[in-house]
Amino acid sequence: MRQLNLDLQANRIEAVLATHRAPARVLGGVVTPRMVRFHLQPSPGVRVRRLVGLAEELALALDVPGCRIARDNGALAVEVPRPDPAPVSLLPLCARLARIPPCAALIGLDEQGTPLLLSLPSPDVAHVLISGSTGSGKTVLLRALIASLAMHNHLGEVQLILVDPKGRAFGPLARLPHLLCPPVSDGPEIAHRLDWLVAEMERRDRERITAPHLVLAIDELAEVAAVGGGGAIEALTRLTQRGREAGIHVVAATQKPAAALLGPLMKANFPVRLVGSVTSADDARVATGLAGSGAERLLGRGDFLLVVRGQSCRFQAALASDAELRALAEQLHSGGRHSRRWALPAPSEPPPGRLLDVVLRPRRGGTGVRST
Repeated sequence: MRQLNLDLQANRIEAVLATHRAPARVLGGVVTPRMVRFHLQPSPGVRVRRLVGLAEELALALDVPGCRIARDNGALAVEVPRPDPAPVSLLPLCARLARIPPCAALIGLDEQGTPLLLSLPSPDVAHVLISGSTGSGKTVLLRALIASLAMHNHLGEVQLILVDPKGRAFGPLARLPHLLCPPVSDGPEIAHRLDWLVAEMERRDRERITAPHLVLAIDELAEVAAVGGGGAIEALTRLTQRGREAGIHVVAATQKPAAALLGPLMKANFPVRLVGSVTSADDARVATGLAGSGAERLLGRGDFLLVVRGQSCRFQAALASDAELRALAEQLHSGGRHSRRWALPAPSEPPPGRLLDVVLRPRRGGTGVRST
């Protein structure tokens, strides 16, 4: 039944495009936990802009909330949401990987169903800005990123400072042994920690040291800017400008990365953007720094774009429940080391789905899409 449904969707895509005089063939694709990505081959002379403009017509024909037509280098794809989306659980996803590089965070599955890693020390990464409207899953992604770093790095490799003005995001992670201090939520304490980090960066520059890596994780960056005022913005700007050479990385989440609030210098120093669902095309352009990214068509609840160097890819963010995060933090606090089996509480109900990595084979001699 699943294969038949994929064939029907592929046929409808081709029929809609042909009807609107933008013919293209579906060559195959990939089924990921959240969507089906159909690979397109446009006929000669068909403009990409013409195809992108037919996204709503495709969504109507396929009876789905929305479609996104994306360009990946020289290839085109139609991304269609699945009727039975499955979550991407962080701990089973970690168990799939034989090795994770130092100071690299596992953030989810990309559009090909491959685990996606961010290496913070890389010159192309350094600092990460997570943005999206309420319900996009940015706080869940931030917590998974922090948990992944703690799971796969010793205290001598990575240490953490967690800033949460609302005092709700990082409670399950409060027992992590990697924390230099308890999660910070008070305004004066936030200012003190930012000033300390700037002083530590200057000391490391003088002594030419970079270890251990210090990761400053901030939930609700706009709230920190509002509470801390110009001093907080200045400190964060200096950290994002010079922190990488000193082994200091900033990972921050915000609803809307407006330059008027955060400052153009600090915004320009976040090379990597993780963008969840936003409310409009204008918000998508501000969040991604790209025109026509399609972030306004994302589905929310962990559906994200990774944007770096003007390129983007879609991924489903990993998640971990409060109970899983507390159990993980407690195990690490009690001296547990990296293990393929984590002592987690038994779930109170059956898991809502399983990880999927189904590859659709190229279509041969017909319109059928085959899956394995």
